[in-house]
Amino acid sequence: MSIDLSAFTPLTALAGGALIGLAAVLLVLFNGRIAGISGIVVALLPPRLQRGAWRLAFVAGLLAAPWLYQWFAPLPVTASPAAWPLLVLAGLLVGFGTRLGSGCTSGHGVCGLSRLSLRSLVATLVFMATGFATVFVVRHVV
Repeated sequence: MSIDLSAFTPLTALAGGALIGLAAVLLVLFNGRIAGISGIVVALLPPRLQRGAWRLAFVAGLLAAPWLYQWFAPLPVTASPAAWPLLVLAGLLVGFGTRLGSGCTSGHGVCGLSRLSLRSLVATLVFMATGFATVFVVRHVV
């Protein structure tokens, strides 16, 4: 994947981070739930199907956000040299990892760290170290 870093603007990054934080805070305040995306999505799938229109609304908001954003600013241009089957496999591996790690980067990295959870700190450090190692191996070894 290639992203044009010359188009990076700190204000939009700050606004995006603030919106993620606001969404996490609002979900905890009004619903008493942690904004862990993998947990929200897996509860919408059988056999764990759970009631809660809030789950559908949350996922719909995630899917609609890029579409709404493009009305105010152009979406970043991205390109991936990987073929679709490899991307699907990568997505499945990430899903497996989130189940194995009892959460994802949003649950552990955003919500868990803000609650000063030691378990979330360890999980986030493992996520990051694994990502760094993967990039190193793919770019410099393979």
